[in-house]
Amino acid sequence: MTIAKIIANRSSADIVSCDVTTPVSEAVQILAGKRIGALPVMRGGSVVGIISERDVIYRLAESGGSVLNKPVEAIMTSPAVTVEPATPIDEAMALMTKRRFRHFPVVENGALVAFISIGDLVKDKIDAVEQEAEAIRTYIQSA
Repeated sequence: MTIAKIIANRSSADIVSCDVTTPVSEAVQILAGKRIGALPVMRGGSVVGIISERDVIYRLAESGGSVLNKPVEAIMTSPAVTVEPATPIDEAMALMTKRRFRHFPVVENGALVAFISIGDLVKDKIDAVEQEAEAIRTYIQSA
């Protein structure tokens, strides 16, 4: 299975993102208001980084409240590590685990088409295991 399966019913218009010039305080409001953990950061239509709750917390601990007045470009994780719709789910999970990421921009032909989280990948795995278990139960009952 690939990332394309997870994002099949999503629209890129639904992606919540911010620009590199967005103040950190505004990004924090978006994260809190939408109850999400990260945002892709855009410059001229391209993903250049990600700002996450962790980025904000670490920079607050380092620099104090003044970080809230800076643009997200100053604290974002960059460059953004991306995946494509054709990326196998297992490969994306392994990369998330290895690099200690929880979110990936999904990019196709240079354009942001989706933004996925570790929760999306885990949900897909759980659904697959449940389907397999149901198939086994059905097989056993019919034997």
